[in-house]
Amino acid sequence: MPTKTAHPDAKASHPLLQVIRFKLGDEEFAMDILQVAEIIRMMELTKVPKASTRVEGVINLRDRVIPVVDLRKRFDIAPKGEDGQTRIIVVKTRPKPMGLIVDSVSEVLRLSKEQVEPPPSLLSNVDSRPISGVAKMGKHLLMILDANLLLSDQEHSHM
Repeated sequence: MPTKTAHPDAKASHPLLQVIRFKLGDEEFAMDILQVAEIIRMMELTKVPKASTRVEGVINLRDRVIPVVDLRKRFDIAPKGEDGQTRIIVVKTRPKPMGLIVDSVSEVLRLSKEQVEPPPSLLSNVDSRPISGVAKMGKHLLMILDANLLLSDQEHSHM
């Protein structure tokens, strides 16, 4: 029976990707942990006039104004009221950080690079730009998002 600790040489041949796993509706997504600054409970948002329709508002997080995007809107998932599980994932994006509203955050996963494949070409007819890969987890697939590609350059400039 293999142990959970890999041999040091195994790391070189099978590098790991650490991701934060989260839910939007019935769907599960993930994001590279290196893109995540922190995860906070939902807080009051201040609306911004003429902001992108995907931007819900801004928050004041330790004297930094951070725009917040509702990922349900980004992926055309039906709206849901917030509850005790709703979180804001603050991500390190260019040119400035932003918050992402998600239904819940479940865990940090370690994936081998072999588990992750590029998004299928069938996704070309949908806006698959933010999907950097698909992780195979048994019969389940996990969409891995790139925080830098969640909004268009034009939307970033209007935040």
